[in-house]
Parts: sequence; structure tokens; C-alpha cells
Amino acid sequence: MSNQPGPGGGGGGGDISHSTALQPASHGTQGKRQKVYANFVEISKYPERDIYQYDVVVTPERGEFKKLPSPSYMRSVFDAAMGEHRQGKLNGIPMVYDSRKIAYAPKRVCEAKDTLELDLSFKEDGRTEKYIIRLREAAVVNTKILADYVRGRGGIAVGEIQSALNALDLAIGSVLHLEMIGFNRSFFTREQSLVTVGGLELWRGFSFSVRPGIDHLYLNVNTAVTAMYPPGSLLDALVNVLDVREPSMLRGRLTRDNMRDMGDVVKYLRGLQVYCSHRGLKGKRKFSVRGTTTRALDQESFDWEDPDKPGHTENVTVAEYYLRRYNIKLNYPFLPGITDRRKSVFPIEFCSIVENQRFKGNLNERQTGDMVKFACQHPGKNMDRIVDILKKRNLGGSPIVQSFGLSLPNKLAEIESRVLPTPTIEYGSGSREPSFAPRGGAWDLRNKQVKQSGKPLDHWAVLVLASRQHVSDNAVKQFITALVSGCNQSGYRVNEPHPPISYGNPNADISQEMLHALKGVNCPPGIKPQFLLVVLPTTNVQVYQNVKNCAYKTLGIHTQCMQSKHVQRPNMQYCSNLCLKINAKLGGVNQVLLQSGFQEVLRGKPTLFLGCDITHPAPGEQDKASIASVVGSTNFEGTRYAATLIQLPSRQELVDKLQEVVVRHLKIFHRSTRTKPRRIIFYRDGVSESQFSQVRDRELIEIQRACASLEQGYKPDITFLAVLKRHNARFFPMGRDGDKTGNCVPGTVIDRSVTAPGITDFYLFAHAAIQGTSRPTHYYVLHDDSEFTADAIQQLTYNLCYTYAICTRSVSIVPPVYYAHRVAARARCHLLDMRMGFEEATTEASGYHGGSTAVGTIPGDPGIATKIIKVNADLDTAMYFM
Repeated sequence: MSNQPGPGGGGGGGDISHSTALQPASHGTQGKRQKVYANFVEISKYPERDIYQYDVVVTPERGEFKKLPSPSYMRSVFDAAMGEHRQGKLNGIPMVYDSRKIAYAPKRVCEAKDTLELDLSFKEDGRTEKYIIRLREAAVVNTKILADYVRGRGGIAVGEIQSALNALDLAIGSVLHLEMIGFNRSFFTREQSLVTVGGLELWRGFSFSVRPGIDHLYLNVNTAVTAMYPPGSLLDALVNVLDVREPSMLRGRLTRDNMRDMGDVVKYLRGLQVYCSHRGLKGKRKFSVRGTTTRALDQESFDWEDPDKPGHTENVTVAEYYLRRYNIKLNYPFLPGITDRRKSVFPIEFCSIVENQRFKGNLNERQTGDMVKFACQHPGKNMDRIVDILKKRNLGGSPIVQSFGLSLPNKLAEIESRVLPTPTIEYGSGSREPSFAPRGGAWDLRNKQVKQSGKPLDHWAVLVLASRQHVSDNAVKQFITALVSGCNQSGYRVNEPHPPISYGNPNADISQEMLHALKGVNCPPGIKPQFLLVVLPTTNVQVYQNVKNCAYKTLGIHTQCMQSKHVQRPNMQYCSNLCLKINAKLGGVNQVLLQSGFQEVLRGKPTLFLGCDITHPAPGEQDKASIASVVGSTNFEGTRYAATLIQLPSRQELVDKLQEVVVRHLKIFHRSTRTKPRRIIFYRDGVSESQFSQVRDRELIEIQRACASLEQGYKPDITFLAVLKRHNARFFPMGRDGDKTGNCVPGTVIDRSVTAPGITDFYLFAHAAIQGTSRPTHYYVLHDDSEFTADAIQQLTYNLCYTYAICTRSVSIVPPVYYAHRVAARARCHLLDMRMGFEEATTEASGYHGGSTAVGTIPGDPGIATKIIKVNADLDTAMYFM
């Protein structure tokens, strides 16, 4: 970067050191005011006194637990002890328990340094176990800190109030546990459940959590959906897992030679609790499945001493053992057995699934589709369900809840919202209406041309990874004609209307198929092909990833994949959408915000927009890397972006090498605009509220150091926002204030009452929901050198949501973060050789309760090196990820 100050000289970012306090709260005033219902219940009374926290140790009469039993079992044991001793040793004092090692009481149950021991004989499944429950005071929780926090009396970090919130959450949860099945803060019932494929059921439920708001505490209540194992025959469940009609059809499917089916079954069984019962057993035995035998039970053998022949050991199969020992002939000896932690073997046909177990694995494509449909409900219906559960459970009337000093009504809060003005967007001058303000957050491409055409398409090819019988030459040519026509009408020039078409095998070496297709492109010396259109026969993810991996790492060429069904039925709308993607990849700009209003908000300062997201390995893959993606704008309008990928140790939340990455994006911006940014606006996704200060302090310094390393005294203003999409806040319009789906209209912003005290934050509905209940994005302003007003940062964020390059709708999350999501998703293609599975750190399908572990709670492999992952140099600054 030049040392000349020029028009893009330094701003007023200040020193690298800064206050640890988060940005003070401020509220907007712009827009049409209207009331909305929130899925929050205002807690009218809460304790301002001590609550007592206890360590809980449950010990069997003989020995100790090697591993704590399931939370549901531990809760049952604790509740039984409370019932037996409440009027005796506990002096009538209720206690609430987290099902592991912590309990809370509204009064002391024993002296501070004493240990209270409770004896218990616990009976379950016909067996009686004796336990000793030891309670020892661990902390005194002063709940007055809650009142100070919600009233904004400064200096209190969110972590300091967490113990008090946990105690109140458990008090409320203790009521819900009586009639619902609870997992952490979510509670479900089998009523109105749905059977899905793969041996699972979908259950409806609710999440409950106490949240601090402005001047008040609130109980947040949201609808939820989760996947459960159906109780009953394990054999029937496996029939459903493998989608066969009857158990006999499992013959040959559950063998080590059939890795796909066996893998599905092993994932389904892992950690599952089952009962085993047959006439040779007294009662039934309960255990957790650890695995399966390697062979069928009529082949799996072991050395056995026949009790009728003492001292005589012989090798027998499991099937033969059951016949001789119990006089039971197995009906399905061709199936493997399941094993427990002791490696004991049990025939599947004797096992049944224990009730009320949640499926913790990843759902397949069909199950995910069912989950989304099941969770997708009209906002009015969702609100009615929340109000109904509040009335049914009557939490405020519970003696336990009252004992902890809580009082709450059975109605939702009514709070103030505002609807921001819709921005004006601009298309190319050849459009019938070059600039306009969209209605309802959506528009179409009819009679519109792109704002700026990318490089004309001169050298390109088509690769069809399907047979000619399925996709004919003529069909491909007709589609190409329609696509070229659509591009030219949209203002993007395609100079080669007849690209070479080749057919390839999707099961062959994809890189060779792509190279073969590109050889047909007639390029001048020293010029390489620009683009490859790839027609896929199915939605097979592996083929898609192979194509992108080769394009990103080896060929350095833009690709666009499409399904073959669109070739068979070409339509102009689809072709126009493809045109938007191609134009963005080839350096064009599809639409921009009206610059007069945009620059007014930015006060004319050249601004670098940064977006960051982190993607983690799927549950159970802690040995795999996490991936951070950072995108940075490359033009004044904030519509073109370059991307950087960083490999991190598994499940790490802080972005290493951020200074190096920001330097890269500052240089790209300067190279592209010949101007230094005087302002940086950083939208950071993937951060939980408890990590705000830590992430901001570390990453803000990295950004400041990046600026300082380029030029002495270079200190652009930095605005740092955290972006949360995974939250349970929902808002419902009143009367006719909603859109046609019953949701809040685009531009609705909420920055009062249920937002965080003492910090500038807001919920924003930037998009129009297509179906179901819309979820706003939650933005927190953690640092702001620019001193934006609340109105300015809210309007800027909302306006940016109309600039997503490949969409004729405003999007739900600010585009820098949306692009970072896309880049992180492409990490699967960059790292194809690692066979990485990923879970999204911050997003989930709207309306259902995800089963992944909370962000930042699983220790990863510290041995994974941090490094920047590079794409081919020809794609380095392009929007290849669109």
C-alpha cells in the first residue's frame, strides 16, 4: 500500500489497546413504529437474595460409577431421594438438579462446611439398587446481581450472572420434567410425533430459558423439534433403517463386506440403550450398545464350558449356545449380534429400544427434509402453541418455581418494533427501470440488466456427466441456446454461443473428464478456458465435490454445476439465475445500492467490509480441523468479495492468522480501488454471547495490527459486530402488520425490551419468509470507532442484505457473513482428501432444535496445524464460491 495519504488516508481508529467494556447501548428511532408479540414472558418478580449451589455426588453402595449413567436415570435417582428425604433431612426445602453434578436450593439444606448424606433404595426394571447421595455447598449465588445487570449498572460481565440464570432455568425445568422428556433446556413429548425414514421419529417440544432483557428478566419459550428413537423392537427398527419389508431381507446386508449398510446400522446403534429379554433371563437386562459382531451369530463363536459338563470347554457359535443353554432356536441366526462394554453378545431379535432416547447423529437428506417440513409451521400456529403450553404448565403456579422467588404470567410480552425504509437498488442502464425500491423484499429480473458485466464469455465448454440416453445432444444444445439468450438479455455478454459439448462418466476420474472437456475449447496461445458448465445426473454430493476440488486446486477455472433435469426443461427464469452466478464469478456486479444513500451512511469513507465464519467438524470427529472463512469486499459498493480459508485446530473459536488475512484483504481492496480503506466493518459469525469480550479483544487487536503493519499511523475506523442466527427469539406481528405468510415484514427491527442490557444490539428481519416462522438475525455491536448511531448501523446492515449477488430477494443475514458461509461450505471441496464432515457453528434449519454440542465445549486436537488454505492463483481474488 502506498505511503501517500491520498483520498483514502488514515482514519481515527485510535491505539491498539482499548477498553474491555462492550459498546454502550443505544436505540434507534427511524422507521414506522408498531407493536409485536415476542416469544418472551416477562418475569414480574425474581429473587434478589441468595440461592445455594451444591455439589452432588451419587455413589452406588458397592463401588463407584466408572461413567455417570444417563441424565434421565440420574434425575430419577435424585428425584426419588428428594421425595424420600424432603420432609426429613431436607427440612421441606426443595432442590433442583442438573442431572449431573450440580443442584440448587432456595435455602441452606446443611451448614456450609458440612456434607449431607441421603440414603436411597432405588427400584427400576425389577432391580433394586442402593445409593448414597452426598450434598456439599459449593457456592452462594447472589441473585441481586441479576437486578443490577438488567438495569445496566455497568461492570457486570454476562458470565457473572450465569450461575443465577442456571438456577432459575433448573427451577422452571423441574416442572416441565414432570410431564415431558427433557434434554438440557428443551422438553419434548411424543404427542403428534411423525415417523420418518431410517428408524426414527420426530417429536415436537419447546425450549425454555431465562434471559436478561432491558430492566427485566424474561422467560424465552420457543417451539422445537428433535429426532428420537422409537421404543420397541430393535429388529423392526433396523428393518426401517435399511428400508426393507421384513427381517428376512436383512440377510447378507449386515456384513463387513457391505460397508454402506453396516455403516448406517453402526451409526444408528452407537450409544443406544436397549433391553434384552428372553425366557432364559430373569427380568430384562439394560445396556448401551458398543458395536456389533464381525460375523453372523451362526458363525461367531467362542469357547464355552457347558454347565452340564464341568471342566469341558468347547468352541460353539452364539446360535448354538442359545440352543443348548436356553433351548432357544434363533429365528435370525444370519444376523450379527450387538455387544456391550463388556463385549457380551446379544441377538438383535431379543432386544428392544429403551424409550425416550434422543438420536444424536447426523440426519440424512430425507430425514432432514422431513424435519424441516415437520418444524415448518405458520407463525400464528407457532405462537398459539407457545401460549397453550404456558397455560397448560402454569409455571408461575408451581410451588418449586415460587420457592425460588419467581412470579410470571402465562402470556407473551408485547414490545415495540420499527420497520426501516426499504433501500433503492440499481441495475444496469439498459434496464427498463434501472433503480427502484423493492416491495416485500423481493423482485424479478424481467427487463433488467446487470449493473456491470463481467469478462465476456469467450472460451468455455460444457461437460455432461450423464448418458446421452438420459440427456441428449439436442437437449443440451437447446439449453445452451436458452442460457446464452438469457445472459445476453441480462446484459452479460456471451461471445461464444456454441461451446464444445462432451460427455463424461461421473464414476470415473473427474479431473480427467474435466481436462478432456476443456481440450475442445479453442483458446489463443497463452489463454486458458474461462469457464466449464457441468451437468450432473443427480444430486450426488461426492461428484459435486470432486468437480469443485479439481476446479479450485488444480485447474483454476470457474465452474457451474447444474442438475440434468433443468436441461430437459429449460426456462428463462432458471437461465437468468445461472447468468447471475456466472456474471459474479467472472468479475461482474449484478446490482448495487443507490450510491447517494449508501455513501451518506458511510459518510463518504472508503469502507472494507469483512465477514467471518467458522465451520466445525461433525460430532465425533474431534481429530478433524475446524475451518475459518474470511471474505473482504474489493470495491467501493461492497458488492464484490475475495475469500480466504484458514485451517484451525478442531473446534477452536478464535481465528488464528487473522492479522495476516486482514493484511491480504486490505491489499486486495487497495489494488482493486487504488484507495486505502478509511473504515473497516467486521461482521463476525460463530461467536456465543459468553465469548464476546474474548473474541473481540483478540480479533480487534489482530485487525489493528494488520493496519499498523502496512503503514505507520494507518488507523482506519473499525466497527466490530457479532452476528447470531442460532437463537430462539421469535416475533409475531399484530393484526394486519405482517406479510402474506404471517411473519414480520422485511425491515422490522427490535432493539428494546428483550435485547441485551448495557450493549448495542438488535434483531433484524431483513428478508421475506417463504414459509414457516421467520427467524431474525441478532446483531451485537461490540466495538465502534465510527460512532455510528443505532439508526445508521441498523439501516446499513439492512440495506446490505439487498446486495447478495445471486438472489433477487433480500437475504436474512448480511452478505459478508452469507458469503463466508458459502466459502466455509466449500472447504469440503478444498479438503476432499481429508473426507471431512462438517457441522455449522451458528445456523440450523428454521424452527427445529439441533442436536449438536454447544459451540466451544468440545476439546479438539491441538496438534492440527493452523494454516491458510490457498486456491489456484487464477481464482484467488474471484467470487469462485458463488
